[in-house]
Amino acid sequence: MIRPMTIVEKILAQHSENKTVSPGDLVFAKVDVILANDITAPVAIKEFNKIGVDKVFDNERIALIPDHFTPNKDIKAATQAKMVREFARKHNLKHYYEVGRMGIEHSLLPDKGIVGPGDVVIGADSHTCTYGAIGAFSTGVGSTDVASAMALGKAWFKVPPTIKFIYKGKLNKWVTAKDLILHTIGDIGVDGALYKAMELTGEVIETLSIDGRITMCNMAIEAGAKCGIIIPDKITEEYVKNRTLRDYKFYTSDPDAEYEKVIEYDCSQIEPTVAFPHLPENAKPVSQASNIKIDQVVIGSCTNGRIEDMRLAAEILNNNKVHEDVRLIVIPATQEIYMQCVNEGLTRIFVEAGAAFSTPTCGPCLGGHMGILAAEERAISTTNRNFVGRMGDPSSEVYLASPAVAAASAITGKITHPAEIMAKV
Repeated sequence: MIRPMTIVEKILAQHSENKTVSPGDLVFAKVDVILANDITAPVAIKEFNKIGVDKVFDNERIALIPDHFTPNKDIKAATQAKMVREFARKHNLKHYYEVGRMGIEHSLLPDKGIVGPGDVVIGADSHTCTYGAIGAFSTGVGSTDVASAMALGKAWFKVPPTIKFIYKGKLNKWVTAKDLILHTIGDIGVDGALYKAMELTGEVIETLSIDGRITMCNMAIEAGAKCGIIIPDKITEEYVKNRTLRDYKFYTSDPDAEYEKVIEYDCSQIEPTVAFPHLPENAKPVSQASNIKIDQVVIGSCTNGRIEDMRLAAEILNNNKVHEDVRLIVIPATQEIYMQCVNEGLTRIFVEAGAAFSTPTCGPCLGGHMGILAAEERAISTTNRNFVGRMGDPSSEVYLASPAVAAASAITGKITHPAEIMAKV
């Protein structure tokens, strides 16, 4: 009799040609997609060149996305990007996307259909866990792991135990997927799911769009998780059916699968949430964050740069002005989303409100460029991390929030519940 398995265990078992796997097992599994960016790919390329093979294992399964310091911020960044570009050309990589055609990697890959349900995906970026939103096992690895996988098409994994999260009830007005994941990390802590799989379930998850699911799975790593994953359903099918480039498979967890623990939340009790400096676990309801003045607002990133996020921010910013003491930077996650913003009139709303509207880039999120904080400045951001010095000077502060809270705060100049703005409309 085959042991009942979770969705993650089933995917790893299938990719390692095992009938069954258990938490703690070491497996050598086939990898469907390998990802690296302009910061991590150069290291992987150097290591790959040391291996002594002439070509990558499959030129259609490696994605190199220059998104962190691009458009290039300086000579060093340009040199890094050039190395990635030349490697992609040398090996005829199908999935290399240059500035003007690229996007933030973790939004671009699912939208382009490069990753699909049931895949095993590794990336030299910790937020590779994003693709659990469509039912893939995806996780971040080191650049040397990427190098060996580019040669072999396989990687070692230790099968993680799974924590099941059940989100019950109904979301209150202005409560989003970002609030759910910040609330969760606030509850279990930044090491609460250390090397575990976070399986996100329940009636609230079932109603979330792909955009919302991407937000939640993207931040699983902020709880220390190996991956976040949502069992694919009709919403997943609608998203992937005319998009995914390869055959895909929907996996599910067996009803009697074993979980390390099960955690339930009544979502009707959750408010819009803000993570205070300097950890994502410092999550508090926005009602406890009033009168905190801010200097900068960033709306975008691989966490919240989707069209749903842009629409939500625009709804609040429409016919309003950014506070004179605040810099608002809005960054759609891909060129496709950028054009949606243009076609739907969202770009006009942002610019007329007083925002800077940018080509896709990760720049501000990691304190790279296009929005670095000076000493003692304070930002509220829809990004995923608020460690010391994450977005600039070590004395600066970053508060994490949803696009709704971020947009409302840009208008008032202090952290604000979106209802305060919309009540005046």
